[in-house]
Amino acid sequence: MRYGTKIKTQKVETREFEIEENIMELYFAPLACSLATRITLYEAGADATFRYVDTKAKRTADGGDFLAVNKMGQVPVLRTDAGELLTENPAILQFVADQYPDAGLAPEKGMERYRLQQWLNFITSELHKVVYIPLLDHTSTEGAKAYARSKTKARFDFLDAHLREREYLLDRFTIADAYLVTVLNWSKTSGIDLANWPAVLAYFKRLHKRPSVAKAFAEELALFTEEQARKDAA
Repeated sequence: MRYGTKIKTQKVETREFEIEENIMELYFAPLACSLATRITLYEAGADATFRYVDTKAKRTADGGDFLAVNKMGQVPVLRTDAGELLTENPAILQFVADQYPDAGLAPEKGMERYRLQQWLNFITSELHKVVYIPLLDHTSTEGAKAYARSKTKARFDFLDAHLREREYLLDRFTIADAYLVTVLNWSKTSGIDLANWPAVLAYFKRLHKRPSVAKAFAEELALFTEEQARKDAA
């Protein structure tokens, strides 16, 4: 992991000439939804640079203006190896998966690809935005929080029923699982008791044992703890 550094350039040598290869760069905040991309990069065995972002101050670790990277001021942002900037989890996750097809993190085409997109959209809209964000955002009104709570049961009932006889959302671990385990990690802080949905809780515990997930969570938990200590000391 390269933490808080600029995008690294690797030199690839051949007998006849030397070319330069850029590495993908992920702008992230510890334990935010950008964690899904870190998990995906680890699953793919991709080489990447990780750039910490203070999402409140809108600054990167080196003091750079994050709004110059993303005017929305939100993570994740992926700078591709071609220098293009991508935002929004479903787009970023699919991009990374498509760069590493041998990792099998996304079906290439057909109905299974649409099923993958179905789950990515469910997670980003029905869970991430409808349920978790209102419960986590300290600026949310009580009305907004009450609305989110009222929507929780139906969505988790649906998810629990799907996972009762499945190990993953699809027939294998995919980017949708990387995203789902990321948002489920916010449950305790949000006041959502996953014990009410046994299949979801078992899935969450099972995925935490997966090497890429365990590594990503351990690294970002350490960074999150450091971040909180700095804020408390300020």
